[in-house]
Amino acid sequence: MIEKMKFLSISGPRDDIDRVVDQYLSKYEIHLENALSELKNVQNLRPFTETNPYRAECQRAKELISGFSEKEGAVPSPSMDVKEAAETIHRLDQLLGGLLDKEDSLKSHLRDARDFLDQIRPFVGLDYNIHQIFQFKYVKYRFGRMAKDYYNKFYTFVYDTIDTIMFTCHEDDDYVWLLYFVPERLADKVDTIYTSMHFERLFVPDKYIGGTPQEVVDEVNQQISCLSSQIEKLEGEIASVLQQEKENLLAAYARLTVFSQNFDIRKMAACTLNSDHTFYILCGWMAENDASRLQDEISKDDNVFCIVENDHTNLLNGPPTKMKNPWIFRPFEMFIKMYGLPAYNEIDPTILIGLTYSFLFGFMFGDAGQGLCLLIGGFLLYKAKKMDLAAIISCCGFFSTIFGFMFGSIFGFEDVLEPIWLRPAEAMTNLPFIGRLNTVFVVAIGLGMVIILLTMILNIINAYRAHQPMDAWFDTNGIAGFVFYGSLAATIVLFMTGHTLPAASVLVVMFLIPLLLIFFKEPLTAAIEKKTKKIEGGIGMFIVQGFFEMFEVLLSYFSNTLSFVRVGAFAVSHAAMMEVVLMLAGAEAGNPNWVVIVLGNLFVCGMEGLIVGIQVLRLEYYELFSRFYHGSGRAFKPYGKISQ
Repeated sequence: MIEKMKFLSISGPRDDIDRVVDQYLSKYEIHLENALSELKNVQNLRPFTETNPYRAECQRAKELISGFSEKEGAVPSPSMDVKEAAETIHRLDQLLGGLLDKEDSLKSHLRDARDFLDQIRPFVGLDYNIHQIFQFKYVKYRFGRMAKDYYNKFYTFVYDTIDTIMFTCHEDDDYVWLLYFVPERLADKVDTIYTSMHFERLFVPDKYIGGTPQEVVDEVNQQISCLSSQIEKLEGEIASVLQQEKENLLAAYARLTVFSQNFDIRKMAACTLNSDHTFYILCGWMAENDASRLQDEISKDDNVFCIVENDHTNLLNGPPTKMKNPWIFRPFEMFIKMYGLPAYNEIDPTILIGLTYSFLFGFMFGDAGQGLCLLIGGFLLYKAKKMDLAAIISCCGFFSTIFGFMFGSIFGFEDVLEPIWLRPAEAMTNLPFIGRLNTVFVVAIGLGMVIILLTMILNIINAYRAHQPMDAWFDTNGIAGFVFYGSLAATIVLFMTGHTLPAASVLVVMFLIPLLLIFFKEPLTAAIEKKTKKIEGGIGMFIVQGFFEMFEVLLSYFSNTLSFVRVGAFAVSHAAMMEVVLMLAGAEAGNPNWVVIVLGNLFVCGMEGLIVGIQVLRLEYYELFSRFYHGSGRAFKPYGKISQ
């Protein structure tokens, strides 16, 4: 079901907008529309251009509470005035300012030390004072690394031919870290040779006390340890302060968040000048009950005006869709959202898909034991994870259990229960002209005819709601199509059951007139609406095109009906699959392998359940929804609850 919506315009003095949002709108769900574009008939509308004054404090408060655990952050906090909340954040900022600055400085030094450690560590194999190397005047030095393949080639074929001294410091599977020396006058030439061998130069900063690389690494590790302990001590002091102020901090954050969000409502609002005063205007959609209660509240406030617009024709956007279904059908809204939300004036098919999907699934997957497993398993999973799909599985399992008793099947065993109705693989029916046919196939086709007729009725209702009476009368899924298909279904039932068919004149009226109305839909619509419409291509082309379209319509009636045969086919195939499982388990010999039976049931339950679920969804989308449902609605997106 779709909730009835009301369009509200709320206005008052510009400076009063925060109070109104906090005091009134925060209690309800409202789908805000952009007032500048929606109220196009109102003169002199202007946007709000103010900057959110609460955003900076709100962001700072969020940073301060980031150290709290999720449980601590969820502790209920007392209400607080927004001015007091801002002062609380400023006070804590000043209180923690020195500590936080010192912590940032120490962390910066710690990062630098670790970066240097990463640079110097590959050269610990060099047993020489780095600081002295940095003082060389007539000899150039280069720290770096070379890919191992190139290093081997360089050392074998090049190294002995050039004036350089190379010291290998460290190597791994991919690289060799090294240091080479070269006379200053030959530096450019030798550097070019090293570069041609893919030597990657690394710059080691001269920022620590001299010594060998190993001594430098030890010194830096000591500094890192010292910095880490200082940071840990500071973090303890900061955490202690925050813990003492936790209640006030959480309260301030909650209040600032509310006002920051409320302030952003100005993006959807407009302001207008009336005499010497500036007023704000907010507009949007609310559920009918909420709109009535809001009006009652605002009527007692002299500074706020609320107008409910009953005529929606002048609005830029139509009402959004807010679905409200009984709890047992609510999980099936997932399938509706996958296809597309219903338009506001369209029938919500949630209950229909909930009933038909579960019923058809049970018919196709009738097994009392496996159905009970789906029922219980889906229910437990839904309770634990709140998954809509789990609730749908549970509903399907309920109908599978019912049809399992109807078919006398439990975990694939067909000789334990007596069927209340029939056994799908054995029941046969004699039909005129056709001969013997499986009963479940006949029932599935009959069920499909009933469902198709039902969807045609829903399409007629939708057409009238959308103010398209011609579609309701002359469409293939309108009254003309309903009369033709219903007459065809009734005639087939009379013939198959051996009853006398209606007279030829009655059959002509039942079949020919609806088809003629469908054939001449366009000219009839134009004539009734008193519109002159030229037939493109002439009368001959119209007749040829109409003939092929009519052939397509008749073919679609046939194919859509025949599509429901799969319902009976899966009911029969389930029994056949379980018969294979029992045969593999040796059940016919009287000494079954229960491990095979259990595993076989799990396999069939999982695989067939998935396939049947997909096939039923295909029937819903292509055979049901395609006849009456468009799914062109837009979701109801409330701004909030704006504050809590």
